[in-house]
Amino acid sequence: MTENLINVDGVELWTEEFGDPDHPPVLLVMGSMSQGVLWPEEFVGRLVAGGRRVIRYDHRDTGRSGTVDFDANPYTWLDIKDDVLRVLDAYGLESAHLVGHSAGGLLGQLVAVERPERVRTLTVIGSSPLGGHEGEVLMRALTGQPQPEGSLPPPRPEFTAFYTEAIQSPPPATRGEQIDRMIAEARVLNGTALPFDEDAERRLAERVFERARDLAAVVNHRRAAAANPGFEPEGVLGQVEAPTLVIEGTHEPAKPGHGALIAAAIPGAELLMVRDMGHMLPAQVRDEVADAILRHTAEPTA
Repeated sequence: MTENLINVDGVELWTEEFGDPDHPPVLLVMGSMSQGVLWPEEFVGRLVAGGRRVIRYDHRDTGRSGTVDFDANPYTWLDIKDDVLRVLDAYGLESAHLVGHSAGGLLGQLVAVERPERVRTLTVIGSSPLGGHEGEVLMRALTGQPQPEGSLPPPRPEFTAFYTEAIQSPPPATRGEQIDRMIAEARVLNGTALPFDEDAERRLAERVFERARDLAAVVNHRRAAAANPGFEPEGVLGQVEAPTLVIEGTHEPAKPGHGALIAAAIPGAELLMVRDMGHMLPAQVRDEVADAILRHTAEPTA
């Protein structure tokens, strides 16, 4: 394992590399406002043991990556998408297998549409279809507005209830309150079928808190989305050339049913429904998900 702080185009990104550099590269792209360390160590280790070179990174304004004064240096989600390419460039990779979780899956779809030569395969986990404007669906759910006909399926009630209360509550004022909020959020994202490991989640939340340069900077991702609400092109998933694997849990609380819509829109895409999984990668499903990705990213041997 090797950590690198790369600087491309003035953007400072913390990255971490695992495995043999000669093995097929897999770039893990985490969701909005999320650090790269949310990719579980055991999950990464299984990919490495399966013969992959794995790279994960912190998005700008998260973890150990650089933070900005958004008022002075605003950016959009198109810039966050370009960070995927910046990481590939920093490692000298013309292409890689992209694996994106949640909003990271949305970024992966966009890269696959715009820069198909850089995507060997695409894996999308717990994500929404590009062009579906999932953010608008979420905001309508949180504000109690009706969903227009034909819009994406809304989040499950327990998800909406948690975030509605969170929006209306004062922000956490202490380290303990912040960590408790992270654990409560993770409990909801875990779904209702699998046991929730609070001790493990507390250790992860403490790590996320301690390694952040500025934990409050993650809100810049929301501001970036608001700055460019139309960044998602519509009707383009049919252009995706990369072999695509779509993974969704049967107890997905945030984007239920969205995986099937992605798979239906991308030619030849495979849909894997993981029993009892929610929006996270808990210990009970990591091997199944990692093994599916290993099969999907297998490359011919010389």
